[in-house]
Amino acid sequence: MKVAIVHDWLPFMGGAENVIINMHEVFPEAPIYTTMCNRMNMRGALRDADIRTTHLQKTNKKMLNHRRLFPYMPTAMESINLNGYDVVISSSTSVGKSVITGPDTLHICYCNTPMRYAWEQRHNYIGSLTGKGAMKNRMISYFMTFMRVWDYAAAARVDVFVGNSVNVARRIRKHYRRDAYVIHCPVRAGMFHISENDGEFYLCVSRLQEYKGIELAVKACTKENLPLYVIGTGPMKEKLEAMAGPTVTFLGFVKDEDLSDYYARCKALIFPGVEDFGITPLEAQASGRPVIALGKGGILETVVENETGVFFNEPTPESLTEAIHKFEKMTFDKKKIRAHAMEFDESVFKDRLKRFVEEQYAAFKEKQLEGITIYK
Repeated sequence: MKVAIVHDWLPFMGGAENVIINMHEVFPEAPIYTTMCNRMNMRGALRDADIRTTHLQKTNKKMLNHRRLFPYMPTAMESINLNGYDVVISSSTSVGKSVITGPDTLHICYCNTPMRYAWEQRHNYIGSLTGKGAMKNRMISYFMTFMRVWDYAAAARVDVFVGNSVNVARRIRKHYRRDAYVIHCPVRAGMFHISENDGEFYLCVSRLQEYKGIELAVKACTKENLPLYVIGTGPMKEKLEAMAGPTVTFLGFVKDEDLSDYYARCKALIFPGVEDFGITPLEAQASGRPVIALGKGGILETVVENETGVFFNEPTPESLTEAIHKFEKMTFDKKKIRAHAMEFDESVFKDRLKRFVEEQYAAFKEKQLEGITIYK
């Protein structure tokens, strides 16, 4: 079985890129096709992987803003030649699923989310992209109308959809009118450990983007004079720093070994955004630490309320503060929390992915002539 892996783009490492690492470890001979790649940012198995880029990769120098290339990515992805592969696995949040395969190739799409900025979250994204520019807003709105038509057509090229969560599977059905299997996203539980050294700080680990909701944690901890460490970088950094009080510390990017130490010592991870799945809550739980989270989206599949974390109901600093006060009166079992996270370990993901691909390919081979009638 000859396999190829496809991903939207590889500018930096994140949750979706860690999924690609796991896919590569299951199918080590499979080349990875993508629109562009910043090689110097790749970690782990992706450092030396066979990564093949499109014509958009005009230089090996670091590409600082891959989003500027977005209008050209559909054509670039469709230009990839995947003839000769038995199975193509696309990992997609955007254009990855649009690759064109032949009738002898099974295309499985592991969908991290349907294209956020084209569907129900378009208003959030368009506003952040255009600011107060009415003309730009209209132009991008017109472009996104085209993208929705194209995205729906591209979804029809997929033979089998897999969502990274029930939350995403519901969105696949809504936007693409397709059923989907669910294989939960993996957490690298082996990177994290339980510590008896209990710190007095709360923790946020996130890209500092508007939709992540980090300002809720900053405002709540500032008002309550609670120590909060924020790990991550992004375009919201200066705005968040301006609203933060003296108890909030921005640490920027930290190395993996330091990250695991912060997880292991924090009182709890605050997770104030709505995510398709959410890896950081599982990383915290793999460290034996509970999660205080907005009770919407994929988090409902990974946190057990009052056992591995606490939910708050509204995306407001007041609702989060109420949840923090509730949390501080509770006790949690570190070993029980880590045991829950192990149900999502990358070893579980890799085993399920391997079995799923093999089963689907066998079924695909059997059904290739289904619906075809020779008329005589």
